[in-house]
Amino acid sequence: MKKDPAMLADQIAYVAVASSDPAATCRVYEEFFGLPRNNLAASQGEIPVYSLGKSALAVVPLGHPLIDGEAKPGVHHIALAVDDLEAATARAGLTPSRAEGLAGCRAVAFDRAATAGVRLRLTERMTLAPHAGGPLERIDHIGIASTDVAEDERIFSGRFGFAVESRQTDMEVSMAVESFTSDKYGVVYHTRAPEPVGGLRVTFITAGDCEFEFLANFDPRQGAHIDHGSSGTTRQDQGAITRFVASRGRGLHHVAVKTGDIDATLARMAGAGLPMIDVKGRPGSRRAMIGFPHPRATGGILMHLVQRDA
Repeated sequence: MKKDPAMLADQIAYVAVASSDPAATCRVYEEFFGLPRNNLAASQGEIPVYSLGKSALAVVPLGHPLIDGEAKPGVHHIALAVDDLEAATARAGLTPSRAEGLAGCRAVAFDRAATAGVRLRLTERMTLAPHAGGPLERIDHIGIASTDVAEDERIFSGRFGFAVESRQTDMEVSMAVESFTSDKYGVVYHTRAPEPVGGLRVTFITAGDCEFEFLANFDPRQGAHIDHGSSGTTRQDQGAITRFVASRGRGLHHVAVKTGDIDATLARMAGAGLPMIDVKGRPGSRRAMIGFPHPRATGGILMHLVQRDA
């Protein structure tokens, strides 16, 4: 497919994840996700890069120059694939800085303050072993903790030319029901108006064969409620985004991967003794079923599985 000249890039080359336990991360990607491994040259040795759909996941140990010496695990940066690095850099309209690339490819980085907290890079295209089959289809989306999804849209759609896939509001509400029981008049039920207890504003923006998912707290007064050890809910998701922004600021939060059978994939991981947040799929965005392994299973990286038709 020919790239729209208005777009900064037509594909994500890779998503770099900073792992506190690269061996554990690689085990999940190989044993449970069935992804092909590419060992690509970088400073301080090779980096395992796993092809997934038309993109890839690069597993980088903490402190490595590819992730600017980052000491905390998580999703570090997104690298967009371009054919002409100089022309794409000029198209971005931002001041670049030189960045380490993979497999001898040149790369540049942009100040995250200019990209709504997202660490964004441009890289020359790489040649990877193709991803073919297995339990995963592609990266579904890259979750980004935000405080203003309208600003995110102005940058990633308005400035960089990526198309808006959809906008939505996720909301969890509490509904009280009162009963009045009388030996003469019987039982009367009264329902109060629903009260929001957790919510997120969400914008999906398409980049190649996946999306950026920008998530912002619907109401800061709802705080950051999280029930550790319990399956996720909208309120917990909102709490996680709120807590992330408070501790790290806006930026890359998680990677979601698309599977054809979420319950089977989660069950295999749980059956192998991996720590899990969800052991079966639950309702999520865009009419999907979603489920999270615990970050301890993946070297401190928050990932989740998605099953949906689109």
